[in-house]
Amino acid sequence: MTKAVAHEVLYRKYRPQTFDDVIGQDTVVKALKGAIANEAIAHAYLFAGSRGIGKTSIARIFAREIGTTPNDIYEIDAASNRGIDDIRALRDAVAVLPFESKFKVYIIDEVHMLTKEAFNALLKTLEEPPKHVVFILATTEIHKLPETIVSRCQVFEFKRPSTETLKGVVTAIAAKEGFAIEPAAAELVALVGDGSFRDAHGILERVIAGLGEKGSKDSKGAKGGAKISRSDVEEATGAPRSGLVRDFVGALTRKDGPAAFAALAAAKEKSFDSKLFLELSLSLVRLALLHKMGAAGALDQASEEDKAFIKSAFVGEAGKAGAVIDSNLLRALLRAYDHLGVSPIRELPLELAVLDIVGGDQGAGGPKEKGLFAEAN
Repeated sequence: MTKAVAHEVLYRKYRPQTFDDVIGQDTVVKALKGAIANEAIAHAYLFAGSRGIGKTSIARIFAREIGTTPNDIYEIDAASNRGIDDIRALRDAVAVLPFESKFKVYIIDEVHMLTKEAFNALLKTLEEPPKHVVFILATTEIHKLPETIVSRCQVFEFKRPSTETLKGVVTAIAAKEGFAIEPAAAELVALVGDGSFRDAHGILERVIAGLGEKGSKDSKGAKGGAKISRSDVEEATGAPRSGLVRDFVGALTRKDGPAAFAALAAAKEKSFDSKLFLELSLSLVRLALLHKMGAAGALDQASEEDKAFIKSAFVGEAGKAGAVIDSNLLRALLRAYDHLGVSPIRELPLELAVLDIVGGDQGAGGPKEKGLFAEAN
């Protein structure tokens, strides 16, 4: 009977193990390296930033770099250990000397989840910590922390990785796993990942799992070299079909309202995500505009279908027939993006953008104050 091999998820498999492995947090890494080199280790650090961007990973790396062994590193999830009794137990524990290291390091994740009473108890420890203790607090919501806590920490703001950064990571990991991923597919994984390394890893893993036998190993144990296409990502994630995005953008450039609304309706039938749909539309319009203006390599990263669409829609006879692609169209979509988070109906900003763009004098080419997204005087 064959023994099952435990599967290691991609995010853990490719988690950075040293500062040199860290991507996109150069400022944080440089400061922490400097503190180590100068032997200027603070007693408390606060790592703030959105989910899945490496706060806990860098905390672990920092702990190891200052010579702390696994036996003296303690990780606490404040979401499930948030009460005053938990912090009192922590306060008693920090008084005990390390087992085998110079420092004991306490990594408290989601620290904003602590109760008010727990924060008060933690504050007393932060004010006068033992010399052998280093606290690393991590949070996705720094605004929820009491100022008294923040002021006693060295604060590091972590950056969200750009789409291009995530795209590069996705491409590199796919290659390490034995897959060739199309640029357009990698970009879609990055967009769906929404600024999170962890989410992008998870999405890529889901895509690879969905390939089935195409990703099976050959007799030498190497991956079969399967390719990951944009359609593979769309199928695995439920992302809007690129054809619908092209239909929508094409209708906007022709100022064809009914066709644009038809594309939106078709997308909505397939588990519509208005934010992702708009991001994909913005990306396509941007590439088309860059190509129109003669930017070198503008279409290098586009899918073959998008390249053909851009060239046929805005070059030659089709372009002379009235397709309009300009910065005003791009601005109208950007204004719609700004309204997504505040609209009570998720697709409403997109619908208003259509009316704004195709509405004659009130379209994207008209004066800003006449548009449907006009700011009040």
